[in-house]
Formats: sequence, structure tokens, C-alpha cells
Amino acid sequence: MASSDPTRTPGRLAPLRALLADLDAQIAQVYKARGLHRVRPRYAYPLIRLAHAGPSSVRELAESLGHTHSAVSQTLAALRREGLVTSEPGPDARTRRIALTERGRALVPFLEAEWRATEAAVAELDDECLPTSLGAAVEAMRTALARRGLQDRIADRLGDLSPPPAG
Repeated sequence: MASSDPTRTPGRLAPLRALLADLDAQIAQVYKARGLHRVRPRYAYPLIRLAHAGPSSVRELAESLGHTHSAVSQTLAALRREGLVTSEPGPDARTRRIALTERGRALVPFLEAEWRATEAAVAELDDECLPTSLGAAVEAMRTALARRGLQDRIADRLGDLSPPPAG
């Protein structure tokens, strides 16, 4: 039985994903305009956190940022390539301690200022464009999901449909 391709019609998350990608690209342009051609916006959070918390394991950093171990590991690999962090043996053979290099430490004041400027710019947009704040809209969505999670909502719509057996 043939069906229409559901990926051909943008879903409700598509505009949000596109907006987040656009915002990220505009922050990257701020960096480039100031000579930071190889620094990505996703570097700011871990670099600032390391500056304030000191050397951390990947697990500790991931937990403090609220990101997955895998995502933080990928970002740290990029930060190492750019010479912004170092990795040293931790207290046991399984852990590594991540620390800022001098170059990474020198970048933090700019990243903190950009973070604050970005938060102020987003607040301005929030006040200018939205009938309610973005934070309030997100909290309303979280409250609705606490009542009934997305997993349950999807499962209800799938009914008894299951994938074919593996094999």
C-alpha cells in the first residue's frame, strides 16, 4: 500500500527548528565579525562553565550543562582541535579531566559578554513579538506534557501498529 510522504509537509516543529538554526547562525556571524572564525556558538556554554567550575570530567560537565555525554564529548573534541581545552588523566583510568587552555580562558570574557547580550536581545524580541513570553509558552507546553507525555500521545495515535519483526 502506497502512502504519501509525511516528510514532504513541514510539521509543527519545523519552524522552531529553523528559527533555532537561524538564531545560531546569527550568533556565529557575531563571532566571525569579531575575528572568531573557528569558534561556534555551541562552544560558549562548556567554555564558560569550565571557567567557573574548573577542570571537570566529561560526565560532570555533561550533567552540569544538562546535555548528553555523547553531545558533550563531540563538542569537547572540537574544542580540543581548536586548542581551547586540554584533556588530562583523571583519578582513575576511565576518566579524563577537561580544563581550559590559556587561549580558552582568554576567550571566556567575550563569550560571557556575548551570552548576556544574546539574552538581552532575545528578551527584546520576546517583548516585541510574542503575545506571551517564550518562557511562559514553554512552561505551558511542559505543564501539558506533565499531564500527558508526548510518548503517550504518539502511542495513542499509532494504536496497535507495530514495526515488522527484526530479522
